[in-house]
Amino acid sequence: MQIEQTALPGVVILTPARFGDDRGFFSETWSRKRLAEAGIDLDFVQDNHSLSARAGTLRGLHFQSPPHAQAKLVRCGRGVLWDVAVDIRAGSPTYGHWVGVELSAANGRQLLIPAGFLHGFVTRTDETEIVYKCSDYYAPDCDGAVAWNSVGIDWGLTGEPVLSAKDAAAVAFADFKTPFTWEG
Repeated sequence: MQIEQTALPGVVILTPARFGDDRGFFSETWSRKRLAEAGIDLDFVQDNHSLSARAGTLRGLHFQSPPHAQAKLVRCGRGVLWDVAVDIRAGSPTYGHWVGVELSAANGRQLLIPAGFLHGFVTRTDETEIVYKCSDYYAPDCDGAVAWNSVGIDWGLTGEPVLSAKDAAAVAFADFKTPFTWEG
């Protein structure tokens, strides 16, 4: 597995090896042992899978606050998406900074997003599926969102995104009070 650091410490791009033949391919997308050897030690407890019917569907920017904060390992099962992480740890030297990575079924890349970061994505193709692991269970009372257009992210949109009512009403980043603290 190829492990690539991003400009945000802790946010990592994982590209699993693929072994293919005329039938398709096989890929080991997660191995606790292999990642622990690379200094990444997470225990995932939940897998999520979502389908976005239309290109330009934007989901995010989401987080889950303590005590149920979540790390996520995100990959694209079908189609293409632009996946984004934003540092929201108060006191962090990269607070408010973001990174984006194209994830697709074809490239097999995954984005590891630690707790303390916003997460969002926009689909580039119709019928895009996203599959992700979470380090804690969904807790509705800890669920939060920040407005997708308030952090300065280049989403690569050519028109208005398709949004949920929750995402359309999310608080602006300038008005957001983070529940996370950077621990150096």
